[in-house]
Amino acid sequence: MSEVFDRLKTIVGPKGFSQDPAELAPHLEEWRSKYRGCSPLLLKPASTQEVAAILAVCNLTGTAVVPQGGNTGLVGGQIPFDNEILLGFSRLARIRAVDAKDASMIVEAGVVLATAREAADAHGLMLAASLASVGSSTIGGLISTNAGGVNVLRYGMMREQVLGLEVVLADGRVLDLLRTLRKDNTGYDLKQLFIGAEGTLGIVTAAALRLFPKPAETATAFAAIEDVPAAVALLSRLQERTNGLVNAFELLSRNGLELVLAHIPGTSDPLAALSPWYVLCEASGAPGIAAAFQAGLESALQHRVVGDVAIAASEAQRAALWKLRETMSEAQKAEGPSLKHDVSVPVSAAAEFIRAGIAAVAAVMPSARPVPFGHLGDGNLHFNFQMARGEDMAAYLARWDEVQRIVHDVVHDFGGSFSAEHGVGVMKRGDLKRYKSPTEVELMRTLKRTLDPKNILNPGKLVPE
Repeated sequence: MSEVFDRLKTIVGPKGFSQDPAELAPHLEEWRSKYRGCSPLLLKPASTQEVAAILAVCNLTGTAVVPQGGNTGLVGGQIPFDNEILLGFSRLARIRAVDAKDASMIVEAGVVLATAREAADAHGLMLAASLASVGSSTIGGLISTNAGGVNVLRYGMMREQVLGLEVVLADGRVLDLLRTLRKDNTGYDLKQLFIGAEGTLGIVTAAALRLFPKPAETATAFAAIEDVPAAVALLSRLQERTNGLVNAFELLSRNGLELVLAHIPGTSDPLAALSPWYVLCEASGAPGIAAAFQAGLESALQHRVVGDVAIAASEAQRAALWKLRETMSEAQKAEGPSLKHDVSVPVSAAAEFIRAGIAAVAAVMPSARPVPFGHLGDGNLHFNFQMARGEDMAAYLARWDEVQRIVHDVVHDFGGSFSAEHGVGVMKRGDLKRYKSPTEVELMRTLKRTLDPKNILNPGKLVPE
């Protein structure tokens, strides 16, 4: 193995690798500390050609590789568990081009989402992808997990943002699909194979991304609601008034908001009276969209769909409202352990799912505190349960698999998905086999065997054995 390591180190040069335990350590543990791994070598290639040379050697020698972007994944897909080589992208982080006339940009896999958004903004355009980890998640990781975020309702998942890809295959060949065409009806859309594949079929090294005009107006509001059916009714009302231009519609429970207010400095309750549920909603578009959005909220108030509303009157107020939502996971972590689920159901079924899911978990773990929140506008909920204060942490976390099975069974009953935007990784491989059809699972295995016959690309992730 030392001979293989020497060959790989030569490919990337002295600045392109590390075996320093201190440097490797943050790459071997995911954000929630649920998964910890091990790796003898971190490679940091600086070009697509170096990635190609690395995979050629690894494929020839049967050496497994785990690609890792910003290490913001929550299902263990980016963690090496069996001493695989870790492939990082911090040096593969150039913005190759921004074409304002074509409304597109070409970026390398290691570009941080915030950096890509800033580059688009500098050209008067917008990269629609937006999520809480904007300052650390990378384009390659977002594509490989088909990440979602707060703008999915309007602009779609990461899959909808990708026009073209550059991918290195398991044997080191470079598949150049880096085109910015909106229409290319020439057979199989091969780039789609690698979006959401979690690095198991090939390594994304660059992407051509779709950009959008920056909205002339953005209107943001925080509304108190009595229950989830009222939130669904509010969504319909706002979509009607804005002609479908609501780009974010986020559900928060009072339990979750109180965690944020308790643990996140600089936060405050936007409304005077307490409410069991809240919605953070936003619409953007041409001049007049703010007036239409406000008219929808006023109508909801008049018809008692909402109890109270705070409308952001400045960018600072807008940021303060979004901070309440975007720090929810951080607040839960500060509070203590929680059992987390990233699920989706039809929007029309969301209210009944939340009721049924909370009841099902309460039947086996009555002390768990439900903290559901998330992207109600597209049916994606982060259906979490916080440990009660004073409970034994180890005993609580030991029931993760049991509670996850209960929640996912309820999700399945409602025609939903056990993984809405975080992927499968290692955590949900068993669920994929349980809830997907045998035909779907076998086709996934066939793709894996065909594109990675030696199983060197992120082994043990996504594809069931």
